[in-house]
Amino acid sequence: MKQLDESAKACRDAIAAASDEALNASWKFSFGEHLISEMPRSTTFRMMCFNHLIHHTTQLGVYLRLNDIPVPALYGPSADEQWAPK
Repeated sequence: MKQLDESAKACRDAIAAASDEALNASWKFSFGEHLISEMPRSTTFRMMCFNHLIHHTTQLGVYLRLNDIPVPALYGPSADEQWAPK
């Protein structure tokens, strides 16, 4: 957990320190000679980190459902937890 916390802090600090110019610069993602995408760094970061994290969170939800384990409310109420406004 310590290493994860340190890495997350370093990532947040790097993003906060990045200029708009650096975040808008084009970034190529390729596999050998095969170009997978070429977009601004900010868009690439969002797609590769946030969207990928959401993907794996959803996979976990499917795994829980398949094993009859209630899915917790992650981004709002789930079908397994009744919503109650505070």
